[in-house]
Amino acid sequence: MASTDTSAKGPAPKDSGLSGLAGLEAGLDALEASATSYTPRSEVLRNKVLPPFLAVVLVLVTWQALSWAQVVDPYKLPSPSDVWAEVTDAWLQGTLLDYVWTSLWRGMSGFLLALAIGTPLGLLVARVRFVRAAIGPILSGLQSLPSVAWVPPAVLWLGLNDSMMYAVILLGAVPSIANGLVSGVDQVPPLFLRAGRTLGATGVRGTWHIVMPAALPGYLAGLKQGWAFSWRSLMAAEIIASSPDLGVGLGQLLENGRTNSSMSMVFLAITLILVVGIAIDLLIFSPLERRVLRSRGLLARS
Repeated sequence: MASTDTSAKGPAPKDSGLSGLAGLEAGLDALEASATSYTPRSEVLRNKVLPPFLAVVLVLVTWQALSWAQVVDPYKLPSPSDVWAEVTDAWLQGTLLDYVWTSLWRGMSGFLLALAIGTPLGLLVARVRFVRAAIGPILSGLQSLPSVAWVPPAVLWLGLNDSMMYAVILLGAVPSIANGLVSGVDQVPPLFLRAGRTLGATGVRGTWHIVMPAALPGYLAGLKQGWAFSWRSLMAAEIIASSPDLGVGLGQLLENGRTNSSMSMVFLAITLILVVGIAIDLLIFSPLERRVLRSRGLLARS
C-alpha cells in the first residue's frame, strides 16, 4: 500500500518541473518577442509626428490671428507672411544657407573641440580625488556662469576672429560635458568595477571597457547639455562681436534685424536658431539616446 502511494505521487514533481520549464520558456519567448517588436509606421506618425505638427500649426494660426486683430503694433509683431517674405528674399539672394552654415560650422566645430577636451577632463576629475577636490567646484561654477560673460574678455584677449568664437564655445561647453561624465561615472555600480578588476580590466582598459559604457547615460546627458551651451554661447558671441571678417551668422543676423528695426528679420533669425537646435537634437542626440536605452533593455520598441 505504501509502495502504491509512493508510485502514485512520484510523477507529480516531474510533471510540475516540466510545466515550470515550459512556463519559463514561454515567458522568455514572450519577452524576446516584445523586445524585437516594432511600432507600426502609422502609430509612429500618429504619436510622434502629428503632435508637434499640430502644435506648430496652432502657433502659426494664433500668431496670424493676433496679427489680423492688430493686438500688437505691426512693427512689433510681424505676420507670418512677412517673415516668410523675409525667408524668400534671403533665399533668392543666396544668403539664407550662408547664415545657417556659418553658425552651424562654428557650433559643431567648437562642440567637437569641447568634446575632445571635456571627456578626458571629466574622467580625470571623476577618477582622481585630488583633482576633483581641486577643480570640481570650479567646473560647477563655470557651468553656472552665463556664456555671454566670456565674450568681452575673449574679444580683448583674441580679437574679433573665429578663435574668439571658439574660446567662448569651449568655456561654455567643456564644464557641462565634464560634469556630465563625472555624474555618469559616479553612478557606475561598484560591482561593475570589481568584476572588471577581477577580469583584468584595469587602468585604461578598465576605463574603456567598464567605466565608459556604464557611465554612458550620464555622459550622453552631459553631451546634450554641452551642445546646448555651445549653441547658446555661439549666439551670444555672434550678437555682441561683429566684424566683416567674421561673416554673418544667425546671431549677427539677429543683431542686424535689431539695428535695422526689422522685426521680420529678427523673427527669421529666431526661427532659424530654433530649427537648427531642434534638428541637431532630433538627428543626432535623440537616436543616440534611444540606442543607449535600447541596449540596456529600457526601450523595447522602436
